[in-house]
Amino acid sequence: MDQYTNPQHPLYVPGTFNIYAQQYDLEETCADETPRSSLKRDPKTQIVLMPQPSDSPNDPLNWSYWRKTWHFALITFFTAFTAASTNDVGAAQVALNVIYGVSYDSMNTGAGILFLSIGWGTLFMSPFSNLYGRKISYLICLLFSLCGCIWLALSNNTSDAIWCQFFIGLSESCAEAHVQLSLSDIFFQHQLSSVLTVYIMATSVGTFLGPLIAGYIAEGLNYTWVGWWGAIVSFAALIIFIFTLEETYFDRKMYATPVNESLILDGFKEEPIGEEHVSSKKVSSKNDLEKVSFDGTEKDDLEENFSNNFLSSAELINGSQETLKPFWKRIAIVTPATNLRGWGILQYFQYLKLSLKMFAFPAVWLSGLYWGWQDVLLTFYLTIEEDNYYDDPWNYSDAAVAIMNVPTLIGAVIGCTYAGFISDYFVTWLSKRRGGIYEAEYRLWFSIAVFFISPAGLLMFGIATANNYTDWRVAYVGLGLIGFGWGCAGDIAMAYLMDAYPEMVLEGMVCTSLINNNLACIFTFTCYDWLDASGIQTTFIALAVLSAFFTFLACPMYIFGKRARKWSKPLYLKCVNERDQ
Repeated sequence: MDQYTNPQHPLYVPGTFNIYAQQYDLEETCADETPRSSLKRDPKTQIVLMPQPSDSPNDPLNWSYWRKTWHFALITFFTAFTAASTNDVGAAQVALNVIYGVSYDSMNTGAGILFLSIGWGTLFMSPFSNLYGRKISYLICLLFSLCGCIWLALSNNTSDAIWCQFFIGLSESCAEAHVQLSLSDIFFQHQLSSVLTVYIMATSVGTFLGPLIAGYIAEGLNYTWVGWWGAIVSFAALIIFIFTLEETYFDRKMYATPVNESLILDGFKEEPIGEEHVSSKKVSSKNDLEKVSFDGTEKDDLEENFSNNFLSSAELINGSQETLKPFWKRIAIVTPATNLRGWGILQYFQYLKLSLKMFAFPAVWLSGLYWGWQDVLLTFYLTIEEDNYYDDPWNYSDAAVAIMNVPTLIGAVIGCTYAGFISDYFVTWLSKRRGGIYEAEYRLWFSIAVFFISPAGLLMFGIATANNYTDWRVAYVGLGLIGFGWGCAGDIAMAYLMDAYPEMVLEGMVCTSLINNNLACIFTFTCYDWLDASGIQTTFIALAVLSAFFTFLACPMYIFGKRARKWSKPLYLKCVNERDQ
């Protein structure tokens, strides 16, 4: 089996693949002269499809364009809405302070609680997708959103102002990891960067446009309607999701695909590794495995992986003989996993433990720090907008302060386009120049722009605000540059992690979310103290330096990333096997 598509091949490296896989031809045969199925390819680009789809009409990779588009639209809306909800509370802050005496420090505590509930909610929600299907997780999160928005609408004291954000934060937990898993269910690996770009755009629209809309609602009606409108949208979305969102969970290992069939026909073909050689004996069953160790994976582990992850040729399901499931089954609220044992209670805790193992992967830390730092910056510049621009010399209204999110949104959209659509062409071009070999680290080239642009934006906004510049253009351009960093860094972080460890998307995103939101929580609690102690200008200069530092982490990762993926391969394969058992 080819090293780029077979995880059990001794030369296989997660996140490295051949976009053309030229060694796979129709005329290629196995040792027993049995014709090997050709790998399925994109008809336009001839890029090998990863993962290889089955022939089943129920395989989400085989869905029609319109089915994929509708599903994508739903989860994109979910992403934008939950991002908006988590940032809408700020529109009610002034009213809660004036009417009920809720201090800004207390509301800042609520913001910290919100970040914690997002991160840890992502962890505790993650096993549901693997055990009971993806759909149930979205419905639970929408219920949390409904409860949190109603609580916000009824808030009249400090406790309400804090704890409503706990439930609103839980509602966004699915958008932090489950959405990426759903995207990987219905799109091929070479398409993920483009769809992730739309995902980051949706996050940006919700983050920056949500407060703008909420500001107008609070000004035109009153602060309670920020919560009531959130509740109305949550309820409507819940109904639409129940009756139209299809389940995307599909156990492709049970089906006949070119990859699975080749594994059965070829078994494991061991090849030279550096100066050491191992047996070239063909293996057709686990009993034929020799006692060898390659790339850190012992024979016993290989036997377990082989027997657990792959069926015999007779047991593989021929998807072409299946019929499309009736609509009521496709929209089932719960879809039990094929490996679900009983109620899955023990498996639930096993999955929690498995998710935490992803902290051992360097790509997870890079993704978490990249994404988390953007949330840190969000806390600081939103705090400055709300604490300074209502006063002299600007004297902005609620609506005017809310409009300050527009340049940030514009910058974020440009950043998403740069790091998403444009990077797709770049990494394809670079892979062609290197013999069709794609490395996950190619995406990191696009961090160069963030290294310069994001710190420049922080300096412009911080210095303009500290020195009371009344010319709005300086601060607004600064916010636009900060937004560019937000969109670009987010896209790079997600795409790199999903490329590096494609079989552990959910678990990787869980750890990313924990790093991201815990980092944001720490800086949320220290934001006011730092600004009071150092002043706006000094604080933003420090933030610019830190921003350059976090972005620079892409440099050593580009150099040593593949080595890290090689080093982590045994643990990665072990985690995949534990999850699928």
